[in-house]
Amino acid sequence: MPSEVIYEPIEEFGLSKKSISKTLFSKIGVVGCGLVGQNIARVASFYGIEVVFIEVSEDKIREAYKNIEKVLDERIEHWGITQGEKRAILSRIKGTLDYKDLKGCDFVIEAIRAIDRGGKIKERKEIFRKIEEVVEPDCIIATHSTTIVITELSSDLQYRDRCISLHFFVNHQEARVIEVVRGLYTTDESYQKVCKFVALINRKIVPVLESAGLVSVRLFVVLLNEACEVLMEGISNIEDVDQLMRIGFGMRLGPFELADKMGLDKVLRWMDNIYNEFGDIRYKPNPYLRKLVRAKHFGIESGDGFYKYDENGNRVIQPNNQRC
Repeated sequence: MPSEVIYEPIEEFGLSKKSISKTLFSKIGVVGCGLVGQNIARVASFYGIEVVFIEVSEDKIREAYKNIEKVLDERIEHWGITQGEKRAILSRIKGTLDYKDLKGCDFVIEAIRAIDRGGKIKERKEIFRKIEEVVEPDCIIATHSTTIVITELSSDLQYRDRCISLHFFVNHQEARVIEVVRGLYTTDESYQKVCKFVALINRKIVPVLESAGLVSVRLFVVLLNEACEVLMEGISNIEDVDQLMRIGFGMRLGPFELADKMGLDKVLRWMDNIYNEFGDIRYKPNPYLRKLVRAKHFGIESGDGFYKYDENGNRVIQPNNQRC
């Protein structure tokens, strides 16, 4: 009589079931994939992190992919990366309309672009609530806002101790620095996790106490306001002011060039928000800047700002750049 065959579950021998510990920051989420969100997604993916980004429509998702691919192609042309690296980076980035796809993320960064301060706070609070519904309690939730404090945004959450604020510098590729802001409720553990993430993507941390405008924006808007004042008084012109700051003070871009690159509508919102917060005249938007924004001269994005630009974003040289 043949012996009875004994069946044993193969999982016991570890052939089909592996106990692999999950790596911190193996997957992150980004809500809003405009210029800032695209930069975060691209940089994180470059360092091997899986990225899920949320957008409001399929058209916005396609636009984000297209812009990320364009930046990667520029890197290939300048021998920064290879075609294989480009494919690997794009393969780790996924766009979606569903917040449920954020499940499993270690870190979610809200990076939307809103129009006014009141709407911005309300919308961002709603986004924070949606994120908290799907992620684990130890998932870090951050905002990229520079003029709204994280304590205010996180005050209605159940686990507000894991919320933090970040400011990525996206206006220059070599600006490998991030302002990191802990809120009133942020724990040391959450802050240290974020510091690990910043180190993981090869950026330098600049710790900043919670304040509207942080350090970078507060300094820049005062500089731009004064540059506009010089322009309105007829002391100098746009080109010469920028040239003076580039050559005389070693800035990569002058204040007018930098404002055009950032977007004048965005800079104006910064100024309005900081002025409303502090009431200091230094932050009140100069009338010339407000005039440009009202005329929809937003800078490089619109083709017209302090300077004029062609469809590729290259500056159009004009005989006289003094336009006030």
